[in-house]
Amino acid sequence: MSLFEQVEDLVSRPLADRMRPIDLEGYIGQQHLLAKGKPLRQAISIGQPHSMILWGPPGTGKTTLAKLIAGYCDAEFITISAVLAGVKDVRAAVARAEQLQKEQGRRTILFVDEVHRFNKSQQDAFLPYVENGTFTFIGATTENPSFELNNALLSRARVYILRGLKQADLREIADRAMEDPVKGVAERGITIEPALRDKLAQASDGDGRRVLNLLEIVIDLADSQNQPAVLESDLESVLADSLRRFDKGGEVFYDQISALHKSVRGSSPDAALYWLCRMLDGGCDPVYLMRRIVRMASEDIGNADPRGLRIALDAWESYEKLGKEEGELAIAQAVLYLACAAKSNAVYSAFNAAMADVRSQSSSEVPLHLRNAPTKLMKELGYAKEYRYPHNEPDAYAAGESYFPEDMREPNYYQPVNRGLEIKIAEKLSRLKVLDEKAGGN
Repeated sequence: MSLFEQVEDLVSRPLADRMRPIDLEGYIGQQHLLAKGKPLRQAISIGQPHSMILWGPPGTGKTTLAKLIAGYCDAEFITISAVLAGVKDVRAAVARAEQLQKEQGRRTILFVDEVHRFNKSQQDAFLPYVENGTFTFIGATTENPSFELNNALLSRARVYILRGLKQADLREIADRAMEDPVKGVAERGITIEPALRDKLAQASDGDGRRVLNLLEIVIDLADSQNQPAVLESDLESVLADSLRRFDKGGEVFYDQISALHKSVRGSSPDAALYWLCRMLDGGCDPVYLMRRIVRMASEDIGNADPRGLRIALDAWESYEKLGKEEGELAIAQAVLYLACAAKSNAVYSAFNAAMADVRSQSSSEVPLHLRNAPTKLMKELGYAKEYRYPHNEPDAYAAGESYFPEDMREPNYYQPVNRGLEIKIAEKLSRLKVLDEKAGGN
């Protein structure tokens, strides 16, 4: 390829691709893995690659890191995408690796992007070649490997977690692109003031690819309007359609709903509101959120404050009647109330204990005195006989009466906590227990 063709090829590629670093010194972020002295950094530096899974959000440098590893190890770099590749592509990659090993004695690194998209049998296909050293396997995934990858593959590869880039890292990536006259945009002569660069980095939400894509767009926009600098209005118009990182149904999704639930349970209204807004801003379905919020009202507040469940249901109804713009405020109200309410998991624990008993024990018969007797035959058989109607008893309580199957030990599932309304509930149950004991009950 001539020098002219090389320049043409460079210019035609997206800025994010052109700015990929060529060595570890130019790689920004992931210092918990690549700082000097770290095991991964040492393995790369001495050219001793091992099979690995790179797990992290989009734009954190997984592909770039895989390419750098191949470069430092002087290995052939073969890449396939699990989204597009099939069995034929895998076989071709294996054949190429075997050819290089046999004819040149050269190692191969096989990089599989979005490896979690491969099914179990496709993932198993890599195992013998990882075992016999045909290639070093590097998989990239945005999903939790524990759930998405086979144990057999995980046992043969180390998992490295890549984190979303910090704002300072994103700002440095943008600055390098602005100052690079060959691979970057410096030669275009368009400036961006520091405050707008910070805003660009913040809007990129930990994604290095996104910051360069946004930078390229605003530079193109200014260039098309013959402006010497990017205006704040230009940046605002570009960022208006930029969504934050939120993978519906993926790892980030479940991390955030977990954070919301734990913030409510931990009585932190500010944190609960923050995570709620993160999910709404990211495009989470409010109906899904309301289902989870109603669950929180029963699981973590329960009878300590029964109003919580009603408020959660009212918020759901309000959202359905008002729509997104007005209805989201009702959701926020419910979340804040639940976060501030007295906490009890007594209902949750009692339900689980009772369900465990039901599932593990035989189906005992309903005692005769608890059965309904709508017919003459049923009455003759003793149905409802000796049933004590509580409203005819002192304090509307049939002291000493049992409502469990006759062959079952009476359990104590529900144990109210010493918080909120359950204080009063516990006091009442204690009084009734004393009455049972006096009546000779259990």
